[in-house]
Order: sequence, then structure tokens, then C-alpha cells
Amino acid sequence: MNFSMNENGFTGHLPFGDLQISSNEEHGFRPYQLLVSSLAICSGGVMRKVFDKMRMSFEDIQIEVKEVVRNDEVAGRVEKVHLHFIITGDIKDEKMPRILELTRKNCSMVQSVQDSIEVVETYEIR
Repeated sequence: MNFSMNENGFTGHLPFGDLQISSNEEHGFRPYQLLVSSLAICSGGVMRKVFDKMRMSFEDIQIEVKEVVRNDEVAGRVEKVHLHFIITGDIKDEKMPRILELTRKNCSMVQSVQDSIEVVETYEIR
């Protein structure tokens, strides 16, 4: 991974391609958006694996970020992220607490911020 400065922020040179990062979202992804995206997508990927391992039938997982709480008194620090999973499939509601527990336990991004950012997970099954 390599990052180089440009006139509006930085360009991340990553194996999949370049990523524009800027404090101005007209010129790239804002750093906090990348942090929140990492939490959401890591969690969704782990949840997908949990469903597969439990042989549960599902068609889709959508992740809505319902809330991001930032503390402007401490450099805009991210203090809370609420992830809402919208699952389409034949998933039993009584299995979801265990699925959420396994998702949290095995998501490296959530584990990385567990003592500094409150991550709230909710779900609905369609």
C-alpha cells in the first residue's frame, strides 16, 4: 500500500486500483467514510460466511449505516457506528443473536476498534 499527495488530498495506490481520499468529499472518499465502510463490509462479509457455514439459505445482505456519532471536540473522533443488516432469505429469527455474536467476534475491523468505537448491530429479515 502506498499513498501520494495530490492537490486535493491523497491517492492510495492499492492492488485493486487507485483510491482518491480527501477531507472534501467532492474530491474523494473522506477518511471517516473509509473507516465506517471497513466496519460495515467486514461485518457483512463475515455474516455471509457464517450463513454459509450454518447452511442457511439467503439471497442478499444489505447494510445500512443508520448512525455515525462523531465528537467534534476531539478532532471529529468516531465514537459510535450503527450498522443495520437487511437480510433477504430464509433465516430463522431465533438464530440471529448467535449469528450477530459470531459476526462481531470474527470481524477483524470491529475487533480492532472494540475498545474505542461503539459498534451497534441491528437487523431485519425480509
